[in-house]
Amino acid sequence: MESAKNIIFSNPDTMPGTFGYSNIAEVKNGRTLYISGQVALDPNGNIVGEGNLALQTRQVFENIKAGLAAAGMTFHDVVKLTFFLTDISQMAAVREIRDSYVNIETPPASSAVEVSRLIREEFLVEIEAIAAGAWDTL
Repeated sequence: MESAKNIIFSNPDTMPGTFGYSNIAEVKNGRTLYISGQVALDPNGNIVGEGNLALQTRQVFENIKAGLAAAGMTFHDVVKLTFFLTDISQMAAVREIRDSYVNIETPPASSAVEVSRLIREEFLVEIEAIAAGAWDTL
């Protein structure tokens, strides 16, 4: 997968090394899309994968994918992901699913935070995304 032509991902030698994310995502001459934190709800508002982090994470990425598509974008345009997990020790399982959606050669900048609870007790993960696209993707 290639990055969008208006996005440059980098990991300068002067910054700490990374594992599955880029330190910097630079957007040149484009538009920005902010996708609110997504949880494991299907389009009808039903919870998906109650008690199952992998199923919830996949649904969350499908929700983000739908949001990107509605704006004429794809995961190639994602420059930043923020993960909120109720158990950060499970981040490896989330990364595995993430890697089936994002460009692992130039992954987006990312942050991960453990939280005591999300908006509903059943939710195990919430992910928000920032994407940048060229003006011609309108």
